[in-house]
Amino acid sequence: MGGIAMQAMKLSSVSLSDEFINKVKDEVTPHWGELGWVTYKRTYARWIPEKGRTENWDETVKRVVEGNINLDPRLHEANVDPQVVEDLTNEAKKLYKLIYGLSATPSGRNLWISGTSYQDRNGDALNNCWFIAVRPQSYGHSHILPEYLQPETPAVSMPYSFMFDQLMKGGGVGFSVTKNNIHKIPLVDNKIDLKVIIDKNSKSYKDSLDMGAMDKDEWLKNHSIKDVRYYRLPDTREGWVVANAHLIDMHFNGTNIDGKTDLVLDMSDIREKGAKIKGFGGTASGPMPLIEMLIDINDLLNSRVGRHLSSVDATDIGNLIGKTVVAGNVRRSAELALGSADDEDFITMKQDKDKLYHHRWASNNSVAVDSEFDNYGPVADSIQHNGEPGIVNLELSKNYGRKIDGKQKDIDGNVEGTNPCGEISLANGEPCNLFEVFPYVASQQGWDLDEAFTLGTRFSKRVTFSNYDWEVSRNVIENNRRIGISMSGIQDWILAKFGNRVVTGYEDATDPETGDAIKKPIYDPRVVKEVDGLYKDVVAADKNYSKTLGCKPSIKHTTVKPSGTVAKLAGVSEGMHFHYAGYLIQRIRFQDSDPLLPALKACGYHVEPDVYTKSTMVAEFPIRASHADSENFASAGNVSIAEQFATQAFLQTYWSDNAVSCTVTFQPNEGDQIAPLMRQYRFTTKSTSLLPYVGNEFKQAPKEPIDEKTYEDKVMEIHGDVATVFAKQNDNHDKKGVELVDQTDCAGGACPVK
Repeated sequence: MGGIAMQAMKLSSVSLSDEFINKVKDEVTPHWGELGWVTYKRTYARWIPEKGRTENWDETVKRVVEGNINLDPRLHEANVDPQVVEDLTNEAKKLYKLIYGLSATPSGRNLWISGTSYQDRNGDALNNCWFIAVRPQSYGHSHILPEYLQPETPAVSMPYSFMFDQLMKGGGVGFSVTKNNIHKIPLVDNKIDLKVIIDKNSKSYKDSLDMGAMDKDEWLKNHSIKDVRYYRLPDTREGWVVANAHLIDMHFNGTNIDGKTDLVLDMSDIREKGAKIKGFGGTASGPMPLIEMLIDINDLLNSRVGRHLSSVDATDIGNLIGKTVVAGNVRRSAELALGSADDEDFITMKQDKDKLYHHRWASNNSVAVDSEFDNYGPVADSIQHNGEPGIVNLELSKNYGRKIDGKQKDIDGNVEGTNPCGEISLANGEPCNLFEVFPYVASQQGWDLDEAFTLGTRFSKRVTFSNYDWEVSRNVIENNRRIGISMSGIQDWILAKFGNRVVTGYEDATDPETGDAIKKPIYDPRVVKEVDGLYKDVVAADKNYSKTLGCKPSIKHTTVKPSGTVAKLAGVSEGMHFHYAGYLIQRIRFQDSDPLLPALKACGYHVEPDVYTKSTMVAEFPIRASHADSENFASAGNVSIAEQFATQAFLQTYWSDNAVSCTVTFQPNEGDQIAPLMRQYRFTTKSTSLLPYVGNEFKQAPKEPIDEKTYEDKVMEIHGDVATVFAKQNDNHDKKGVELVDQTDCAGGACPVK
């Protein structure tokens, strides 16, 4: 290990020896999927400067496990009990075997950040996604507090500062613009004259002028800094956030402390485009995207002087922030905007194509409903046209864990929204905290599933003891200790263990409220018993560990995450989703300078230029789904929309006390079933999104269904091991800063990859 990881390890009380790791490498073979190693190498393997290469899998797992195990608060006491160190060392060894073999993995965020010095500086970075309500809130004692505010002062800027900060740290953010939140934002009082200035010596000088900035010396000739609100941005993430906070808060009298209406933002110190970003990784965008964002947000707010912001305005500000964050080449802006179900302007806001292409693409949009909501027709019609909005049932989230456990009034009463993928319902300022087990792989590798899920539960529980940057988050995490233990490859596991899918048929039934005839799914009782038992194992593991640590048990424990990228590592079906096809070509896009490309070509993989993007190459990987030849196998291309809804409801009933992320795919002839199925499962399913199934309608599609013979022909062309050939070709070296192009972690593109 080297570089960043070693800095974090120096203070560790628990570490894994080289002898142990070499023993595991001899005994355990990682369950790589067909494109698992390539995806890992270009997504989660960190750069080791002194070795001139990225990590190998055994090094990544060591970093991740040690980074997590040392979060146990007992290791931070004045006198650490040697027995605690011994017990945690033994636990770390089990975790290492579990993850190294790919029987389970923590979230992609933990694979990338855990065990680095970035984790020490930014505890937030271990969590994939967050939620914030867009209404005036106080910053509290957080790492960001604009100097013109007191910690307790409510500010319109706060939720946007939280959003901007978390997005720049690589997290996804769900945000609520429901009417009850937006109505709390006061009238826009002031029109602000914004000037962005930059010094001639800045390497971004010319590009910044093109975006609307002014020459600093020219401005100073005719103006005095004393007459305006002046802020010189430090070259930090916090500087970008505070600049935006100044701009927003000056529009409102309650936070415009000096009463000035002229704001000057000095970009002279911002690093140029292409400069390295330390910590999270990637390269800087220069100040240009920030300048564009600030001008756009100011124009929006100035146009609303004397009026209240609408939900569309509030979403636009969030989307403009998200668009700006995308500018860095490792960062992906993952946003979900949650509006009111009767807010027609919000529901139709993406029909403005100019604004859609400019910034409204930056969020997936959903609407908040309760079980009384019945206007599914317009929602279903909109979904058929553009795949939105999704549905989030906050009433169920607040009052239910698993459906089978019945109503538990206000068991999660502070829930206001969800993360971008919809699998975790969240309170204001709260993050999701994910770990997933691949039961199909774990069973093959001889794991007792009870132990695998217990190890995952304890991993996630430790994450709640990170050093969180925002007071709103610290408070809610300490109170809720929410975890999300997921299972992935669910379709593979059920088919392998039980010989059939979980939905074995349907029976005629009647909707208890409307009297409408419905088809009630029949579930395999063996699967019900197995899943119910695993849920109880997770709850028991959390209860026991919470007692040991002297903290609250987790308010909720289980989920099903979409698992796009991480599922690729192990080669299993993604979350609860069905394989896209029994046989398919999976296309992965690479930067054309990636040294992996010659290794792929040498091993017989087909590689060709991307027809859409310059400097990008496309590699084709033939994929065979587990059990593709089974008579009970179903894929996203042929499984009915009804069975997908029923499967999601099964998992919400017997497994997940949080929610179940599922992007239901539908065929053109199934559109008329969307509204009735949403209505049928309104008392069970907490969140739902849908997309039309796309096969091979366009060139170089990420996934293209093929037949068995085509698959076999392509496999015959492949020879050799890519990892071995790559190491030999490059003398065990690699190229720094190379990653896959346009990768997303779920069907809707709502998830951050790492």
